[in-house]
Amino acid sequence: MTMKPVSAVIFCAFLAAVSAQQYTSKYDNVDVDKILKNDRVLNNYIKCMMDEGPCTSEGRELKKTLPDALNSGCTKCSPKQKEATEKVVKHLMNKKSRDWERLSKKYDPQGNFKKRYEAELAASKKA
Repeated sequence: MTMKPVSAVIFCAFLAAVSAQQYTSKYDNVDVDKILKNDRVLNNYIKCMMDEGPCTSEGRELKKTLPDALNSGCTKCSPKQKEATEKVVKHLMNKKSRDWERLSKKYDPQGNFKKRYEAELAASKKA
C-alpha cells in the first residue's frame, strides 16, 4: 500500500470514518512505524492535516474523524487504533515538536488532548 500525504499518521488510530459504536478498521493495517521512519511521507501526512497539501483517501478520513475522536477521548477507537495513536503522538512530541504544536492548535484548541498526552509522556519517562 503506497502512503502519500495524509498527516503524520499522526493519529493513525483515527484513520476511519465515524460509526455508531466504533471507527472503521479499514485502515488498521497501515504500517505506522514505516511512516514514522520516513520523513517525506510523514511530512506529507502533516501537510494534509494542516490543509497545506493534497490528501490521500486515508488522510481525508483522518481529517473527518479526528475531531470526534479527540472530543470523545477516542472511546470509539479499537485497542489497535489507540496503540497506533499513542505511538504517533509520542513520536510527534519527541521528534517533531513544532508540527505537534501546530496540529494541536488546529485539532485541539482547548488543549485537553495535548495535556493528557504530555502528562502520560512525562510519567512514562519517570518510570
